[in-house]
Amino acid sequence: MLILLTNDDGIDSEGLVSLKDRLSQQHEVCAIAPERERTCIGHAITIHKPLRIKEVGKGLFSTNGTPADCVLLGIRVLLRKKPDLVISGINKGPNMGQDVNYSGTVAAAKEGTSLGVSSMAISISARTDYLFSDAITIITGIIEKSRNIAFPDHTFLNINIPNIPQHDIKGFMVTRLGKRIYNDAVIERVDPRGNKYYWIGGNGVSYESIEGTDFYAIERGYVSITPLGLDITSNNSIDIFKRHFGSIFG
Repeated sequence: MLILLTNDDGIDSEGLVSLKDRLSQQHEVCAIAPERERTCIGHAITIHKPLRIKEVGKGLFSTNGTPADCVLLGIRVLLRKKPDLVISGINKGPNMGQDVNYSGTVAAAKEGTSLGVSSMAISISARTDYLFSDAITIITGIIEKSRNIAFPDHTFLNINIPNIPQHDIKGFMVTRLGKRIYNDAVIERVDPRGNKYYWIGGNGVSYESIEGTDFYAIERGYVSITPLGLDITSNNSIDIFKRHFGSIFG
């Protein structure tokens, strides 16, 4: 297979480099990633400045763009043909629930899907002491299984892996997005010149443990596989709003 790799943690991230090294043993792999960390950049595309690509190793490239830019540049500039698969990751930290709306990791997979390539966003559910080797063993299995799957149009996979030894993983669970509970705050401070500045942050996050969700799977030791789509229409709301706006000028 021809695989395009990217991430939002940056070109030097251990998750990206380790995954490329392992997959290159069986596949043709090209990796392009941001030159610095672009966490929470979402699906930004760079249109107000030139993008540059720098080769930093064999089949390994960095750019001053975003994760979504990386996929666009990889497919339209670096590769001689369309890849069989786009993988974004391995992200350092989970991407579950509403987090997917902010995630550059997820956005890169979404961009691959919009360009007609089967795509996956892959994250490891930890903040420290990442078991990348175990996660990569699981990822290689997912790739092999995906060979026989025709991804539905406009659909990609958001995969989260528990940060536990591979032999302790209980299996796979196909899930829906869960509900994250944020404790965000805007922290106001004053610089040495007396000017105010702000940090957006908080004192941690939690979630609702709802059966069938990504959080539910991870807390029970399962790999969470959540199909996501490009169409974010709230279809179950259309009839509600039609009743109010359907004949507004009638």
